[in-house]
Amino acid sequence: MNQPDSPRSSVSMVEVGPGQAGQRLDNFLLGQLKGVPKSHVYRLLRKGEVRVNKGRAKPDYRLKDGDQVRIPPVRQSQPASDDQPLPEGLAETLRRAILLEDDDLLVLNKPAGLAVHGGSGVKLGLIEALRRLRPEAPFLELAHRLDRETSGCLVLAKRREALLGFHDALKSGGVDKHYVTLLAGVWRGGPRQVSESLARKGPRTQVRAVTVEEDGKHAESFFFPRRHFTEATLMGVEIGTGRTHQIRVHAAHEGFPVAGDSQYGDFDFNRLMKRLGLKRQFLHAETLRFHLPGHERPYQLHAPLPADLAAVLERLEPLDV
Repeated sequence: MNQPDSPRSSVSMVEVGPGQAGQRLDNFLLGQLKGVPKSHVYRLLRKGEVRVNKGRAKPDYRLKDGDQVRIPPVRQSQPASDDQPLPEGLAETLRRAILLEDDDLLVLNKPAGLAVHGGSGVKLGLIEALRRLRPEAPFLELAHRLDRETSGCLVLAKRREALLGFHDALKSGGVDKHYVTLLAGVWRGGPRQVSESLARKGPRTQVRAVTVEEDGKHAESFFFPRRHFTEATLMGVEIGTGRTHQIRVHAAHEGFPVAGDSQYGDFDFNRLMKRLGLKRQFLHAETLRFHLPGHERPYQLHAPLPADLAAVLERLEPLDV
């Protein structure tokens, strides 16, 4: 049954606390305005209806402790109650996906097919599901993101300080990220570094393609072959940056698109892979290594290759090179 819309009765003034300092303004608003479409939140920002300390602010403005945020009256759809229990199947999947948990972080082996957050037709993402699974948790935020069809290591922060520490490590190149992927075609030669700038095209309210552009954001991917097959190559990939769709776009740009990639991939090759049992893009975040302030030892996480991807490799014909 559809829930009735609920209007905000008046302008709201929200003071940013220490636990919210460092958060982007757009993400802060999305949390405050649950049930409001993301496109409408960005429209409010563009029109200047949201103010920080009585002035206009951009979506990527980082909030500070004590900032006063003016939120205009908007109509909100009543969201599904966060008190509703998760379907037991999903709850058990998330419990079994935990690779590590301590006072600062929760690291999962994210299942393929589960978006990291709701929106764009996704009612319940991983972060919303975990918050519902753990209603007592005072703070739980995504530290980075993975594509919906990508599996593997995903870090969530349980404290604001841990979130900021992980983001600092990302910016300084202190997070080693290793992926495994299956690429169309037989890779000739050894390791290859791809340094091509990337840009997102199209309006923010739509699914935007990423393309190689000279004036885009710097991106580096290091590809090294692991196994060769008659139709494909199993690759390890290290990325020095974390741009949207980076591995998929860099691989396609080199002429070896990711198997099962419906956006940047090869249609005929994907059809062949589908006959071999591949039902999603073959991309898995295999390992993460990073250090957080206050921790003597670095975090070292490993997510084994999922059974569905391993089964596809078993059906491929090896190639001696």
